[in-house]
Amino acid sequence: MFEGSQGVWLRRGIVAAVLMLVLFLAVQVVAGVENWRYIGSGVQATNTITVSGHGEELAVPDIAEFTFSVVSDKTTVADAQADATAKINAITAYLTAAGVDKNDIQTSDYSVYPQYDYQNAICPTTAPAVYNGTSGSSASVAYCPPGKQTLKGYEVNQTTTVKVRDTSKAGDLLTGVGSKGATQVSGLNFTFDNPDQAQDQARDKAIQNAKSKADTLAKELGVSLVRVVSYNENGNPGPVYYKTLDMAAGSSAVAPQASPDISVGQNKITSDVSVTYEIR
Repeated sequence: MFEGSQGVWLRRGIVAAVLMLVLFLAVQVVAGVENWRYIGSGVQATNTITVSGHGEELAVPDIAEFTFSVVSDKTTVADAQADATAKINAITAYLTAAGVDKNDIQTSDYSVYPQYDYQNAICPTTAPAVYNGTSGSSASVAYCPPGKQTLKGYEVNQTTTVKVRDTSKAGDLLTGVGSKGATQVSGLNFTFDNPDQAQDQARDKAIQNAKSKADTLAKELGVSLVRVVSYNENGNPGPVYYKTLDMAAGSSAVAPQASPDISVGQNKITSDVSVTYEIR
């Protein structure tokens, strides 16, 4: 039956069928092995212990941030905007000349408000008699006309946030922007260019603290730790040290003063974790 041309085709068909069967069985074996790896992985643990861990990391900030505002009061919006723009441009030029990158200077608020003069009307000392229909008598009732408001101009307020990468320059820059036309400087705070690094170190300490507690507790209970079944983290960046410098309007006309002594200090980064272990 395998002789001749038909036998050749028959032999080829049988070989192809055998190869397909082998391939199919190989796929099934691989799938079975993969499934076997996860057998029991979805079974909910019944015997568990939960421990908490705390970690702290002290680090010196490498970024200083502060905000400043310029305010301009003029009779027209155009004049107020032009004056505010001139002040902002002068401050920006000063900051970039001092080494601050333009990408670290960001406008955080820009507003235009109308300004009014309010004039209270003068109340008459005597008021005309008003007839009281219920009693048939008349009485004097004091009456004051409403006040009057008059548009006197417009106020433009522009607030800018500055990031200083050389923290040693923070004091000089705070004083410098005031001398260039800023009417308020505030919100100096120190932070990190890469906050994840300190946070990772604090988390590692918290996890090690939790592991140590779990090992001690398991030993005291006479049980063994099997695996971690749940993990939660509640990180806290810790306190950030602020120093605020407020300058009254018109401070640009005052002679420059000595730069404030700025202390960078250290920021404390904390991490708190909760780890649940299966035990046996």
